Amino acid sequence: MLSRLGDIAEVINAEIVGDPAYGISGAGTLKNALPDQISFLANRQYSEYLRTTRAGAVVLAREDLQHCPVNALIVKDPYLGFVKAVRFLYPEPAYQSGIAPSASISNSALIHASVCISAHVAIGAGVIIEENVYIGPGCVLEQNVVIGKNTRLVANVTLCHGVRVGERVLLHPGVVIGADGFGMANENGQWLKLPQLGSVIINDDVEIGANSTVDRGALGDTIIEEGVKIDNQVQIGHNCVIGAHTAIAGCAGVAGSVTIGKRCMIGGASAISGHIEIADDVIITGLSGVSRSITQAGTYSGAMVVSDIMTWRKNTARFRHLDELARRVAVLENKLKKET
Repeated sequence: MLSRLGDIAEVINAEIVGDPAYGISGAGTLKNALPDQISFLANRQYSEYLRTTRAGAVVLAREDLQHCPVNALIVKDPYLGFVKAVRFLYPEPAYQSGIAPSASISNSALIHASVCISAHVAIGAGVIIEENVYIGPGCVLEQNVVIGKNTRLVANVTLCHGVRVGERVLLHPGVVIGADGFGMANENGQWLKLPQLGSVIINDDVEIGANSTVDRGALGDTIIEEGVKIDNQVQIGHNCVIGAHTAIAGCAGVAGSVTIGKRCMIGGASAISGHIEIADDVIITGLSGVSRSITQAGTYSGAMVVSDIMTWRKNTARFRHLDELARRVAVLENKLKKET
């Protein structure tokens, strides 16, 4: 279905340069977009594609308008404007309420009439599901789970006992919320498991990517505050608190009892040690290792720069002798001071 460019401009609060009645039905890249699609330029690395784009319209900043050969939507933040435009063009799918015949549901579960429950879903005793929730195929909701309004579990999501999920939450395929945290005590070389007695609280407007896990607390609860965005294959350990509107990229691992502040950005494949705190508005770049608390906002990195294998091996070998080298330098400095 075609949408008028003028309507899109109104949604993203853009200035139109071109035809407000022009029809747009989809979105694409500057390089590959078709005349009925909208695109954007947020990174001037792709400016060469702007000059030759076949898109029907481009969302861009005013300083790039001179190079745009098609309809333009001028905004301060082109990427944000494009995101809003795409959300307008591709609204969330509507689901019809109902329960698939193959679903298994406890008689004590309280399920609003507007809920859609797909095939092979299992719902335990005492579960509460509020209005307009979608439960995708193969999901498992153990006893006493609570799910707020307009939340969507895409497929094969597992919510373990006592988990509470807020409103407008999106859980992608394979997400596991509330599995046991890794709590063990060693007795004469053998591991004794500590029962994980807490739960997980997922607040409103959270999104968690495919195959990510959030462990239940050992005693208190693991808490994901409102607006948090978690990418695919991320591990959140027990008793963590993830502050509001923090974003965590793919394959990051957060050990137990970590508190991450609000509006933080954690880069992909980062590793955060347990029992530390990270302040609000901290950015941790990808592949970083965080072993100590970060008390001030800012950007932090602990990654080693990639190099050819021979250089890396030499530097790694030398790194093993870094403490010895530092001591030798200190001795030489003291000797020089005495001689002068």
